[in-house]
Amino acid sequence: MKEFTRQLLSLAVASTLICGPAFAAPRQSSQDPKDTTQPPPPPPAQSPDQKDKDAKAQPAQAQKPATDKPVDQQDSVTPKNSKEDVEAIGNRSVGKGVNFYSLEKEIALGKQLAQEVERSSKLIDDPVVTEYVNRVGQNLVRNSDARVPFTIKVIDSDQVNAFALPGGFFYVYTGLILRAQEESELAGVMAHEISHVTARHGTKTATKGDIMQLASIPAMIFIPYSWAGWGIYQGLNLAIPLTFLKFSRDQEREADFLGLQYMYKAGYDPNSYVTFFERIQADEKRRPGTIPKVFSTHPPNAERIENAQKEIARILPAKQEYIVTTSEFDTVKARLRNIMFSKKVQDSGPNKPTLRTKTEQTDKKSPDPNGNPDDDRPTLKRRPDSQP
Repeated sequence: MKEFTRQLLSLAVASTLICGPAFAAPRQSSQDPKDTTQPPPPPPAQSPDQKDKDAKAQPAQAQKPATDKPVDQQDSVTPKNSKEDVEAIGNRSVGKGVNFYSLEKEIALGKQLAQEVERSSKLIDDPVVTEYVNRVGQNLVRNSDARVPFTIKVIDSDQVNAFALPGGFFYVYTGLILRAQEESELAGVMAHEISHVTARHGTKTATKGDIMQLASIPAMIFIPYSWAGWGIYQGLNLAIPLTFLKFSRDQEREADFLGLQYMYKAGYDPNSYVTFFERIQADEKRRPGTIPKVFSTHPPNAERIENAQKEIARILPAKQEYIVTTSEFDTVKARLRNIMFSKKVQDSGPNKPTLRTKTEQTDKKSPDPNGNPDDDRPTLKRRPDSQP
């Protein structure tokens, strides 16, 4: 068993997400089919001295964020296959491949792992927040290739994070909701995690284990402590296997690819996914450690951002309008912020019970410098009428 565990864990490669004002104006497509204006004339030829000055200024220009202008999208695209056809979402063979888990067994496994998560986590039970997050997620699920029902809950944690277990058990962190600036950014991160489930990445990774040991897998599915003993999800302290939360680079690329399609199909601006990644990347540069520890080996790097931009331009036809944010997102975010603040005040309140350490108890026994006895210690007194 230990050898099988070691081999299976070695296959798990690090993963990452790893996520405007009310009634913000929808972002317009950068290509207007009605635009008949002529392109601007070419710039005049530059002297050698001017070229040298421009070359020296180039590094400073390269540091400009790519979010100043949305990615240029084509008015129409020609998909090479069904996987690139957003109109075929829901009727595609996403998730196919070698997998020794049936959908029923995957759901049973996910349910068991979800129980482990909820035993070691604190969930948000506010009905307004949970209903909103669930509604955003279920809208994405309806516009995805999902073949399992999704259960979406909110975990009380400051981490900018979210994760989905096999079988559609999906958890969003309060830190992610509060860090997102627009609903479309939240939707983009959620769409990425939904993609891991639709592509069945968790059980596919588990299937790559030692084939000689496969006979023991059906039994372990129904033995919680066997699975839980495989490893601890470091960023969250959850007793669930790393196998189902860390994915290969190819799987992360596929989740990016599918997630962009799902959020686009649901009506969201796919550029928001890139915007969120760029901001997280900038935060990590300013304050190392911002990215959750479990994602630190595979951060949202420039290559991943560039790939997402290319896919937006290549496979997603331009729309005149996108959903960027809603007034409800701002309302829920403000409500959640108040909930988190109230909990912090309660945790630091004067009436909160405290535990006295052994050292404090020992120090308490020492006599008072002024000769006054410790009021907390019981004292024995002889009755006045007692005889010696």
